[in-house]
Amino acid sequence: MMNLNKKRQTHRGCDFWLFQGLGWLLFFYLLYAQVVSAFSYDLGVSMGTQEPAEIISEVGVAFWKGFAVSDLIYVPLLGVGLLGQLQSPVRGKIIFAAALGITIYWPIVSLVAVYVARNADGWNLQGEFAYWIVLPVIALWGFWGMLRLHRESS
Repeated sequence: MMNLNKKRQTHRGCDFWLFQGLGWLLFFYLLYAQVVSAFSYDLGVSMGTQEPAEIISEVGVAFWKGFAVSDLIYVPLLGVGLLGQLQSPVRGKIIFAAALGITIYWPIVSLVAVYVARNADGWNLQGEFAYWIVLPVIALWGFWGMLRLHRESS
């Protein structure tokens, strides 16, 4: 029992709390920005968390709606994974690994779509620069989490 408690304490350093804090920030942001839009994309547009068709075209709206709806699965996975890691390094590891994999995947897909759509008819995304700052940070957080899980497993 002593070794388990000692090992658990080593995972509760500053990097653990920074990782958890950023994870919960992402979780609540996604609840606000994506989950709401899964139920009403127009509400997301009026809240400023989604782009209107006039800016990204109907195809762009379909693309972002697809992410919003799929986040109805991803966001709970992320929350359960963060809770599992908070309770113990072993609990929820598979669910958390799945959520972290998605966390790496979706920002990359979104950035590629934003880049490829740049010259597409009807695509007039303003503030593209913000995507190139925020999305790589999210993907790096997911990669950091995968490294943490790997270290905890070793």
